[in-house]
Amino acid sequence: MKTRELRALNDAKLLELYDDKVQSLYHLRLEKMTGELKDTSMFRKTRRDIARILTILRERQLAQDVAKKD
Repeated sequence: MKTRELRALNDAKLLELYDDKVQSLYHLRLEKMTGELKDTSMFRKTRRDIARILTILRERQLAQDVAKKD
């Protein structure tokens, strides 16, 4: 997913998507071990999606912390 699309989602949806991506990564690892995996680039794409989601969640958390201090 694009970062722009992820930023449009609320925190609950992002956490749900994060759980889905972690599960997807697990299944990709299983497919690789059994020899069923055809597209190995999915590892990289999935890991990057997870990183994007976590980054957006962290940015929002830091913004809330700054807002509380003011």
